[in-house]
Amino acid sequence: MSEYRGHTVPTAGHTPDDDLTGYRVDARDGHVGKVSKYTRDLGRLYLVVHTGIWFLGRDVVLPADVVMGVDHDVRTVQVSRTKDEVRSAPVFDAERYLGDPRHRDQLGGRHGPGH
Repeated sequence: MSEYRGHTVPTAGHTPDDDLTGYRVDARDGHVGKVSKYTRDLGRLYLVVHTGIWFLGRDVVLPADVVMGVDHDVRTVQVSRTKDEVRSAPVFDAERYLGDPRHRDQLGGRHGPGH
């Protein structure tokens, strides 16, 4: 098992410029998905996670403050949510989310604090 390099976003083992696309996402209770290709488009405040298997899954939006650590060696992101909490996060809608900053703000408010 990998050790994660931090406990909060500023020291979670990555910088805002790191591309985490394709990294495995582990919730508190197990593997939940992968970081989606949309992550860099949203900036450093959000993480888009593709849950499920390939085309059967869906993209959900998580606030970046749920990231507890990143292990670049094994390409894994550890989040402070359970699998059910991740799966119930707001669905990512590219047209609405990327085009409307107010929608982005509303999504962030739904999650509450990351820790």
